[in-house]
Amino acid sequence: MGAVDLTGRVREQRGSLIYARIDMPALRVLAIDDEPLALRRIALSLAQIDDVALIGQASTGRGGLELARSLRPDVVLLDVEMAPVSGFDLVEQMGPEPGPLVIFVSAHEGFAVRAFSVGAIDYLLKPFKVERLRTALARAGRTLTLARDASRAAESGPSTTTYASGFWVLSRGLHVRTSVQQIEWMEAERDYVRLHTRDEAFLMRGPLAALQEELDPSQFMRIHRSTVVRTDRIEAIRNRSSRDVRIVMIGGEELRVGKTYLADVRSMLSRR
Repeated sequence: MGAVDLTGRVREQRGSLIYARIDMPALRVLAIDDEPLALRRIALSLAQIDDVALIGQASTGRGGLELARSLRPDVVLLDVEMAPVSGFDLVEQMGPEPGPLVIFVSAHEGFAVRAFSVGAIDYLLKPFKVERLRTALARAGRTLTLARDASRAAESGPSTTTYASGFWVLSRGLHVRTSVQQIEWMEAERDYVRLHTRDEAFLMRGPLAALQEELDPSQFMRIHRSTVVRTDRIEAIRNRSSRDVRIVMIGGEELRVGKTYLADVRSMLSRR
């Protein structure tokens, strides 16, 4: 029997679990590489990834620019070293206006810093594994969702309350910005908070309560004194007993609901 979940999606009851069926639009991908074998490998890899559509391929920078302008893809998988127009030249020619997200694909590590400086969403080293490409495209999908949500929010008018859109976190010795839309859940660890995204986890110094105050309460919910979850990333709620309730996240994590927060979780289930 179907019901509407927190985000308005259809959910299904199966025993003690409630599952949300999530319908995401396919990412429209354009591949640009001057090596035919590389284009074939990209096509074969994309065929193994759900919710992705390869809408075009180009073996030159100029041809890729024409396709990018005519097809308007969501994501461009772009080689760096091409002649006479390199991948960096192509990004510059695309212009500053909103365009496709760029994932550079190269056999050389040396271009990575420059790639991120021109706004690339990720940098893949050839030969890459399908899982690595899937991770990069998932990041691109979340970035697009964030941009679309922000656009809708701007169209709906100004809000009286401003919430954080992202946080600076430490990752492999670098300070990087993580979007709030990428956070799936977070947990307190002594003087730190561990932010869990689909790809990895980051540490931030400070109390969980202070961090939660910066987040939109319509998107994030406290389920335990040490745990906050993003509500639209909840896949199911498992009722083991009246006092043992677990939140099952889309990523597979099973998080216990604290006794103090049981009423809030049950109230969430009653929303339509």
